[in-house]
Amino acid sequence: MVKMPHAIFFALGYMRDFFRKILDFPKSMNVGGYEPLCSGMEDFYERRLYLRAQDCANRPISSAPDSWIDVVERYTNDNNKTLHRTTNSTRCLNLGSYNYLGFAAADEYCTPRVIESLQKYSPSTCSACVDGGTTKLHTELEELIARFVGKTAAIIFGMGYVTNSGIIPVLIGQGGLIISDSLNHNSIVNGARASGAAIHVFQHNKPAHLEEVLRKRIAEGQPRTHRRWKKILVIVEGIYSMEGELCKLPEIIAICKKYKAYTYLDEAHSIGAVGKTGRGVCELLGVDPADVDIMMGTFTKSFGSFGGYIAASKEIIQYLKHACPAHLYGTSMSPPAVQQVISAIKVILGEDGSNRGALKLAKICENSNFFRSELKKMGFEVLGDNDSPVMPIMLYNIEKVAAFSRECLRNKVAVVMAAFPVVPLLLSRVRICISASHSREDLVKALEVFSEAANLVGIKCSRVEPQQTRAEENTKKLE
Repeated sequence: MVKMPHAIFFALGYMRDFFRKILDFPKSMNVGGYEPLCSGMEDFYERRLYLRAQDCANRPISSAPDSWIDVVERYTNDNNKTLHRTTNSTRCLNLGSYNYLGFAAADEYCTPRVIESLQKYSPSTCSACVDGGTTKLHTELEELIARFVGKTAAIIFGMGYVTNSGIIPVLIGQGGLIISDSLNHNSIVNGARASGAAIHVFQHNKPAHLEEVLRKRIAEGQPRTHRRWKKILVIVEGIYSMEGELCKLPEIIAICKKYKAYTYLDEAHSIGAVGKTGRGVCELLGVDPADVDIMMGTFTKSFGSFGGYIAASKEIIQYLKHACPAHLYGTSMSPPAVQQVISAIKVILGEDGSNRGALKLAKICENSNFFRSELKKMGFEVLGDNDSPVMPIMLYNIEKVAAFSRECLRNKVAVVMAAFPVVPLLLSRVRICISASHSREDLVKALEVFSEAANLVGIKCSRVEPQQTRAEENTKKLE
């Protein structure tokens, strides 16, 4: 099954669907004229391909998402169509959670303050921000985020996905032009579609093609009327979540300035995780935050909480607070979640009276670069750049991804697989997320398990360095 190509799966799947229609034809005469709600490529993929590997996805856990987690064991009696949970769990090394700085587990500074806020404010405000959902904590976090990223004001939301999909339609509409990176996150894609603006994409992380698209679209103007665009918004990500690549921000900023286009930077995976003081790709790449018009980020990855933010000028933030439906109608962030972010940022800034934040930032950078380097030496095809904690390992074939994931779990290492529709059909991968909470021993164990699983599945693509050399290097680094 591991080496069976996609073509055979598709052929068998379509044959089974064909004969199923014939056998079920008498039943289909009594459906009352309704078309099936679930149809299309996604439905076919789920029924005929995904179910074969669904035991590798949606794995429930019974612990905090720390460097080690308890993965609940499951079993199936019908060839993976249905999975049943047991009362048993397996302690596994966690290489799938976004817990970049290790704040997702109990923390000596954050946890007591979160518990105190829970007792004082309760789990939910049960209200939108404009009604009774804004506490002193919400105001404090907005001011702290603005100061942290280098902007004059900020607004927070209860969900990272909604931050993009809800904000973009408020910033731009009909008569506007959105130029989006071809590999931007789905929340950006849906937000752009909902805006009503014209949408064009440029080749992933290629500033030269961005300039070409901008020049052409500005020269042509709006469709049919050829009037000038009301506004132009260029949208990019700091770290691309499925590629692990850093945005070429300095070059993109220069092009946007040249053509008078606004820049929208999604820092969901970069804020708190990169840069000397955790301030994201602007700090890492030497870009002045004032040159980025809209800065977006989430609290899920580096801060151990949930929600998102937009940081910009006071005028833009004031406008969003009066015009954005996600702010006007959505329930505000849970107060304990807000307190978690506040406490985490204070640790990063050293305002807790310790240097733990600096140590965490140094550790995640060290861990990320070590793990990426070792994977490449072992022959894996790894995407992304140095300093990025996101490391996709290309396996291409979903059957190989499933086999690799199962073998890792058998050796007590939990990984996350990324397959269609999250990534293109033939570009399946395993996405590794490194944390500051991982010890060097954890990473060495993962490398050993990965090597054994890769040899079994057959996924090493690059030239492999001598094993003795890698072992000697590991020994030196451990010393």
